[in-house]
Amino acid sequence: MHAMALNVGDAAPDFELPDTELKMRSLGEFTGEKKVVLTFIVAASSPVCETELCTLRDSWQEISDAGAQVVAVSNDGPFANKAFAAANNYTFPFLSDYNSRTIRDYDVLMKDLLHIKDYNAAKRSVFVINEDGRIGYKWVTDNPLEEPDYAEIKNYIKG
Repeated sequence: MHAMALNVGDAAPDFELPDTELKMRSLGEFTGEKKVVLTFIVAASSPVCETELCTLRDSWQEISDAGAQVVAVSNDGPFANKAFAAANNYTFPFLSDYNSRTIRDYDVLMKDLLHIKDYNAAKRSVFVINEDGRIGYKWVTDNPLEEPDYAEIKNYIKG
């Protein structure tokens, strides 16, 4: 089944994915009282992903104070994510969508990354999910080297 593109106002698809400690986490445990900055990254330990997640890490207090929680997702395994998170001191949940199911649910699948057949990854994308479980902000790029507009994301959260 092909996922339809999600738009602002749509209900965010729930998921159940393992974190770096192999604990299953769902969207529902993060929503309700705060907004969720759900960021899909292309690959653990890749330079642009490192820059993006370090920027979010360094904005953690500001994002947290504004009433939001960052959750990162990649289709790398939990062990690769754990090493990447440990190396960069990420303090937010980093989830492993190893079969790309959630990536497909959010319609951000990038096929044949780096022209390698069947090497699928997530498009770099950020969804801010409001307290009611609906998408309030969406940013998706087909260019793995492009970073999101961090100020725009923070402004939305604070808005």
